[in-house]
Amino acid sequence: MPGIDETREFIALNIAVLTVSDSRTPETDTSGDVLVERIEKAGHKVAARRIVPDDTVHIRGQLMSWIADENIDAVISTGGTGLTGRDVTPEAFKSVYDKEIDGFSALFHRVSFEKIGTSTVQSRATAGVANGTFLFALPGSPGACKDGWDEILVHQLDHRYRPCNFVEIMPRLEEHKKRK
Repeated sequence: MPGIDETREFIALNIAVLTVSDSRTPETDTSGDVLVERIEKAGHKVAARRIVPDDTVHIRGQLMSWIADENIDAVISTGGTGLTGRDVTPEAFKSVYDKEIDGFSALFHRVSFEKIGTSTVQSRATAGVANGTFLFALPGSPGACKDGWDEILVHQLDHRYRPCNFVEIMPRLEEHKKRK
């Protein structure tokens, strides 16, 4: 049965929050607020927070900066995962991945289907790893951020979660670099 193993130590991660939007400001970024609140409540640290426009260059640039920062373990974004012409977050994320985490999208859609039915097909939520940093792109609604965190990320970013989690594999994410 999956769950928290109380015999294991909690390891706080440094998580950056990225909001992708042409219209949100720090005062109106409710989805970013949802993520920050949940990250801190879980015991992790919000290492950085930014709002960037729906533009591949801006998104990719911010991701590259955080990927290069050894003090950031994960990035969670909100916004820009839809189907409109301005929605380019998945393209920006996929351009920096070393490896894509296909199961994240599949599980997010399963969780989302329970809440919004077939409308979940309009989301292109994605996740991957780049330079040892986990990257998660969630839709821009507060509800989608709650679902992504509460149903998936709160567990996978907790070292105590069994039978396995992302935190316990972090030291091995860059094994390929050691072989060269």
